[in-house]
Amino acid sequence: MPQQASPRGTFLHIAEAMKAQINADPSMTELPSLAELMATHKVSRGVAIRAFGVLKVEGRVERVRGSRWRVVRDGEQRDRRPLAARITDVFQTDELHVGDEFPSASALAGRFKVSRPTVAKALIELEADGLLSESHQGKRRTVLALPGREEQS
Repeated sequence: MPQQASPRGTFLHIAEAMKAQINADPSMTELPSLAELMATHKVSRGVAIRAFGVLKVEGRVERVRGSRWRVVRDGEQRDRRPLAARITDVFQTDELHVGDEFPSASALAGRFKVSRPTVAKALIELEADGLLSESHQGKRRTVLALPGREEQS
């Protein structure tokens, strides 16, 4: 009697294949999309999602906004602070002073690998904290105060 593959076995086989692909390609940073995985392995959406779930439980991948999955390498350090907190590091790394122009939302989006609207929300938080001037069309934000200091412009 022929043995049929169970759905459980299928998603585990797909997870193993993706692990092998991750190990074989050190430059791989993202997993294929759900649609690509479904087409490649000729499986349903549910089976593909379960395969991603196996990798997530094992700590091999993490979900990224926009329904993508990012590869997590062994020993990799990742800053998990909120974006606004990570952007405050820009004051120090770029050696900014009160009155200096702050990098644009587009530049910060590229630097932190997030969308521009996501950066815009974080910058609004920094404006509310009194660190940056308000945003205006065609006018760059300026530094009003430095994080952790009482110095104001």
